[in-house]
Amino acid sequence: MTFCAAFLVFWGCETPLEDKIASYQTPYEASKTAETATYEECIAFYKRLARDFPEVNIQTLGTTDSGLPLHLVTFNPDGDFNFDNVREDKALVLVNNGIHPGESDGIDATMLLFRDLATEKLEAPENTVLVTIPVYNIGGALNRNSTTRVNQNGPAEYGFRGNARNYDLNRDFVKMDTENALSFAEIFHLVKPDVFVDNHVSNGADYQYVLTHLFTQHNKLGGELGKYLEQDFQPRLEESLLKKDWDITPYVNIYNRPPDQGFTQFLDNPRYSTGYTTLWNTLGFMVETHMQKPYDQRVEGTYEIMLSVLDVVEKDFENIKKLRAEALAKAMEQQRYFLNWAVDTTQSKTLNFKGYEALLPLSQITGLPQLKYDRNQPFEKEVRFQHQYYPLDTIAVPEAYIFSKSWKDITARLDANNIAYQTLEQDTTLFLESYQIDSYETYTRPYEGHYPHYNTQVTSRKDSVQFMAGDILVPTQQEGIRYLLETLEPESVDSFFNWNFFDTILQRKEGFSPYVFEELALRILQKDTILRNQFLDKKALDEDFSQNAYAQLNWIFKHSKYQEKAYLQYPVYRLNNEEVLSGLIAEE
Repeated sequence: MTFCAAFLVFWGCETPLEDKIASYQTPYEASKTAETATYEECIAFYKRLARDFPEVNIQTLGTTDSGLPLHLVTFNPDGDFNFDNVREDKALVLVNNGIHPGESDGIDATMLLFRDLATEKLEAPENTVLVTIPVYNIGGALNRNSTTRVNQNGPAEYGFRGNARNYDLNRDFVKMDTENALSFAEIFHLVKPDVFVDNHVSNGADYQYVLTHLFTQHNKLGGELGKYLEQDFQPRLEESLLKKDWDITPYVNIYNRPPDQGFTQFLDNPRYSTGYTTLWNTLGFMVETHMQKPYDQRVEGTYEIMLSVLDVVEKDFENIKKLRAEALAKAMEQQRYFLNWAVDTTQSKTLNFKGYEALLPLSQITGLPQLKYDRNQPFEKEVRFQHQYYPLDTIAVPEAYIFSKSWKDITARLDANNIAYQTLEQDTTLFLESYQIDSYETYTRPYEGHYPHYNTQVTSRKDSVQFMAGDILVPTQQEGIRYLLETLEPESVDSFFNWNFFDTILQRKEGFSPYVFEELALRILQKDTILRNQFLDKKALDEDFSQNAYAQLNWIFKHSKYQEKAYLQYPVYRLNNEEVLSGLIAEE
């Protein structure tokens, strides 16, 4: 394509390419690579590109905790910015920047990439549309400083990790405590990207690489799509970079120990950006540059890896779209779903890792051994990398979930993620599967505004449950099936239960006084021989229990009709009968 006719008023056909590029110089370039663009400079830059080039579009979508809206910038050489139209024939790549604004490499690199595509310094892709959120954490970007990234080698100033309400947004994709997360979901479901890239900067050890990658865990992604990511997409990306003399390795998932001892792949559960996008079968990975490398190298490396992504997607867009469609179709057919992944320590592969020798001199501060790396002693060593995971839990996929309309926080998150559901037209009693919370543990320190639960265990039983008109019926056979299973199954690591959305069921609202209940408890045991035998067995086997009068009365109370039904009763029910579901849907 030619820009001469469209931009004669600006350039004239004889304007050299270098002059054209120079007229769209970024703040990063103007500072001789010492500074990153401010939020205001970044948005102004994209607005100017969109004003001057019909291939670039900028729009606002949603809001953030800062009170400012998110922006979405798109480059499409065809000038069509209707995503429903575009995805019929092309692949969509969504790049997220500034989720941690102190990690600003992606902000500057993406500005350069869009500029170079718009000015034709780069050949525009024919089969791929590039979309970006220029700065996701706006509140953090506005909180600009030069001290909070204490280990980082530039830029001169940068944003802060926490957002306007001090949330780490890369822990918020499921719980959605922030306006940012709600707006991201709106953007994600508008774009429906085939590939998602989240640009980051990391530390934890020293090594020779500027670039590392953190792909979504391929076993968890699953099926042929997971195989493609691990065996095809990732190697081709690495090969593309190597041709440009950019070496890369998997994200070095360690802290305060040498990487030559080996390391495991980071597990991106749904709370993280790529874990969330995986729930919709999007190929996702994080770029993780090394914060101790010079800023210009990190920005250039981020630019090159995004360019390589476009190259791989451009050549294989039809296959990627086909595999994603097949993955969704198989998800809709599956009868069982895997949850809660753990590293398989019996399997590993060898990386030819380029690091530095680790030393342990005595610290002048503590007098104890201090881990240091000697950059004068680079090495290449074979290092074990464990990147195979297996599921700890398997559940049967229900036909639908049902819960009371009173749980408005849940329906709000279903709405944000375009989950289809219906409301019951009339009061009805249904026979379905019910969960009792058997046990759980809770973190004792706050984590992103919560005290999350973990190691949750449930018991399943069949129950007749009364529902009211207006209660929520959520069929699982829809595009968001994986999202539903990960959030509504209480044992899942990032379930709504584990994120404290149902904590009111964990507290009894009624109880007993021992001096009153003692006689009633005796009558209960006298009338129920099975319960009495269980009670006597527990006393015989559990010495602490046998010496605790209140614990014994409480055990009887919990096994009697007097215990309130809401206590430890998980309020989301599983409907496993397809015929009943069809009848309920027909009523609508």
